[in-house]
Amino acid sequence: MATRLPAQDLHRARAFYAEKLGLEPAEERPGGLLYRCAEGTFALFASTGAPSGTHTQMGWDVDDIDATVADLRSRGVEFEDVNLPGRTVDGITTVSGNYPSTGTGERAVWFRDSEGNMLGIGQGVR
Repeated sequence: MATRLPAQDLHRARAFYAEKLGLEPAEERPGGLLYRCAEGTFALFASTGAPSGTHTQMGWDVDDIDATVADLRSRGVEFEDVNLPGRTVDGITTVSGNYPSTGTGERAVWFRDSEGNMLGIGQGVR
């Protein structure tokens, strides 16, 4: 499976992913950028449409969400305030319940890219 995210300005999106997330495209084509992650790919594609931004469109699982959030904050990523059941500390929300293979809950944060796509980062609670 691979995620596709719309970008109204592909140049601006490329800069965001490079500067804020430290990601460079593995491949390019006219109107598109392909990124490879540890366990999958995602592509940004030029689009005149805009994402709703009302739900998580793509997420990453990490081993240390505290370190990841600190690193991204130092790069200027601004995290969303979310209204979910659970406890929020320093912007990280702890949500109970998860898929059995990933733990009993999840610690998570959300942010938007330069194009308004809602992205998430999570760490399972064991």
